Amino acid sequence: MSTLYTSEQGRERISARYREHLAAWPVPWEQRLVPTAAGETFVLVCGPVDAPPLVLLHGSGSNASAWRGDIADWAARFRVYAVDLPGEPGFSAPTRLPLNTDACANWLDEVLDGLELDTVSMIGMSLGGWTALDYVTRRPGRVDALALLCPGGLGRHRYGWLVQALGRRLLGRHSVREMARTGLGLTGPAAEEILDDVELVFTHFSARSGNLPRFSDTQLRSVGIPVLVIVGERDALFDSAGTARRARALADAQVRLLPGVGHAVLGQSEAVRHFLLAH
Repeated sequence: MSTLYTSEQGRERISARYREHLAAWPVPWEQRLVPTAAGETFVLVCGPVDAPPLVLLHGSGSNASAWRGDIADWAARFRVYAVDLPGEPGFSAPTRLPLNTDACANWLDEVLDGLELDTVSMIGMSLGGWTALDYVTRRPGRVDALALLCPGGLGRHRYGWLVQALGRRLLGRHSVREMARTGLGLTGPAAEEILDDVELVFTHFSARSGNLPRFSDTQLRSVGIPVLVIVGERDALFDSAGTARRARALADAQVRLLPGVGHAVLGQSEAVRHFLLAH
């Protein structure tokens, strides 16, 4: 059993839920298993074969199913490659890459080369946003447009919500589900299916610990491609105002700060599509 999971039974339950989402995928898809030095990488591929390539990188504690609400929109115009990050609860290898080296960029090189992709557009969410931006700063020329949803690495980490949530949980007043609801800012009936998945994952999966490295001003100034950054004003995990401020320093950036929205930035598929098609 991988040390990423609390038990083999927990791993199987998470995998079974993932397969359920794939079985209900809204568009035809195929899978690719790309060999890399970090182990095999699972890639879900859909959309017209001759359409422009678009790579998706999900957030921590997730997998390619995170895009199921957006995929029908994007796959109508792009050849989409939804990649399972290694070391996360998907079907890629359980290898957890260090974030303070070029290991993630080397891995993405191998993935893109294995998929026979030269230059791509890219969308990243949270940890996937950090991974995408890290790649752009290290590999100029391989990404022509970048969309980031609640990305790490720009604004500082926030811990106030976590301290309060852990305190309530120790007192028996806060479940894993309620911690996720608070941390992600998910409310309303539409959030319950997402919370089902998050609760299952974080009951049986050990998430990556520690802060995401923050990008320096020099690194950000090196980004010479169009970038769309969408963050929630009430993000409990990252300083959204700081993220927006530093993102505006990018040479060709569009920044949207969504009022009343938390870390879970949902329903942005149309805005992202318009941005990518314009570039």
